[in-house]
Amino acid sequence: MKICVCDPLPDNAVQMMKDNGFEVDVKTGMPPEEVIKAVKDYDALIVRSATKVTKEVIDAGDKLKLVVRGGVGVDNIDTAAAEAKGVTVKNTPGASTVSVAEHAMALMLSLMRQIPMADKSMKEGKWEKKAFKGTELYKKTLGLIGSGRIGIATAKRAQGFEMNVLAYDPYADENTLKQAGIRLVTKLDELLAQSDVISLHIPKTKETAHIINKKNIDKMKDGAILINAARGGTVDEEALYDALKSGKLKGAALDVFEKEPLENSPLYELDNVILTPHLGATTKEGQARVGTEAAQTIIDFFK
Repeated sequence: MKICVCDPLPDNAVQMMKDNGFEVDVKTGMPPEEVIKAVKDYDALIVRSATKVTKEVIDAGDKLKLVVRGGVGVDNIDTAAAEAKGVTVKNTPGASTVSVAEHAMALMLSLMRQIPMADKSMKEGKWEKKAFKGTELYKKTLGLIGSGRIGIATAKRAQGFEMNVLAYDPYADENTLKQAGIRLVTKLDELLAQSDVISLHIPKTKETAHIINKKNIDKMKDGAILINAARGGTVDEEALYDALKSGKLKGAALDVFEKEPLENSPLYELDNVILTPHLGATTKEGQARVGTEAAQTIIDFFK
């Protein structure tokens, strides 16, 4: 069996597959047209976020039986085209849970205490103690939009700061959330109105595209903050800019964007926003788990 690794994967994961008798080619950074040309030679592809497995890729994969997405979600894969052709699509949903949850908390803390802003000021030779009065997480309400593995992991960490946690998720099991100390609300409006901090933990779908838009921002508490370490395109960045500029929202911290890499964004102008380049899963430990799980998925599927 021939496997093509289209996006970076740890060396030990590649070696795992080779040790189990697979022929593995690492071809990272291929532009879309090269992926279409290359796929015809392979039984399986491993991708992360960068490579898009479009209908054209799947149609060109004469031998293709499996696509593995290293990470959470499969929104960069045309799953309908894969299903129509009998190609199995799998991911590694648990591998990056801790990394992303910790990043969401890091963004939350950094924003509430204005750490990047204070750091920048210090490095400019200033001592602006009065300019950076922070806000505690203690007893604040965290509203999770989406309550899968990463949402629950984020909630556990927030509860360590004695935050109250709500979740809006039409697909959630209420008993599971109750056991995790999370109160499930049935209406998004209720979560928006009650939360001091709103954190997204959802894929981008037709239902969730621009779920944070002007209409829903208007329903939030004045001075609320927004965290998005989930998926780009779930936040209307223009509406967010307006809300941050007007003071409707106190701040926002974003790790994901509608178009990546982010370029020439008006968000760059604002002092009440923190931006990171899709780092959520980018930890040494998380990347190792993603690689191992992706490789094991290949091995299990074919053997």
